[in-house]
Amino acid sequence: PLCSNNNPYASFGATLARDEEQNLWSTPHDVTHTEADDDRVLYNMIVVRNQLDKDSEEWQKLNYDIYTLRQTRKEVRSRWKHILEDLGFQKEADSLLSVTKLSIISDSQNMGKARDILLKLSEETNIFPTSWELSERYLFVVDRLIALDAADEFFKMASVVYPKRPNGERVDDSQKAPQC
Repeated sequence: PLCSNNNPYASFGATLARDEEQNLWSTPHDVTHTEADDDRVLYNMIVVRNQLDKDSEEWQKLNYDIYTLRQTRKEVRSRWKHILEDLGFQKEADSLLSVTKLSIISDSQNMGKARDILLKLSEETNIFPTSWELSERYLFVVDRLIALDAADEFFKMASVVYPKRPNGERVDDSQKAPQC
């Protein structure tokens, strides 16, 4: 909405700026993602930054950390989307990656398998950055892939597209193996 907090005089630009601060997953106007633990960390960083003087070194450092975290999350999401699209889920990729506070695990018996695949993706591929803490969000995505009988194929493709290097380096686009 253009008006927030029942203030009919709130300007459109100010509303967009507030929406962006709430927009922790970098999806416009989607505040449902503020429920995950990793989103709370980002939200807390934003709250602390907003209490600081914009000219201070602490504000600049926090602002940089917030930007970096958002960019990393966008990159991880982009990697997952790329693989999903390569597996034939062009139209479904965004909905498969959409996790909100209303998302549920489709089958509780798949939880262990989903966790194992997610850990395997983290340990044996570079789909996640080295410093990345596994997000509960991707547990839901892997659960959906298990329900679609596509989790193993996803792992295989992630291993090809984002192979783990012995020293932890990522393969750049010119070095990637041909896609399946």
